Amino acid sequence: MKNLVIVESPSKSKTIEKYLGKDFEVVSSKGHIRDLATRGKDGLGVDFEDDFKATYVISKEKRDTVKELKAKVKGVDKVYLATDPDREGEAI
Repeated sequence: MKNLVIVESPSKSKTIEKYLGKDFEVVSSKGHIRDLATRGKDGLGVDFEDDFKATYVISKEKRDTVKELKAKVKGVDKVYLATDPDREGEAI
């Protein structure tokens, strides 16, 4: 069984991979990959009339990272998102 763990920091990915063993590959998103949209009603990325539903967009500078992560996901059994408990962690 092969597992993929996605973390924010490249340095964390190397350290965590040492602890998890051969059944886990740990990769980094290199920070957050999406932001609230600046288009749509009022340009805020949040629909106040639909229970504050958020609309996100992938950051232009992270499009290649997202492609790489999607390719990695295809070859594994399970994916774990190990994000930090902050705003950037929420945006992965």
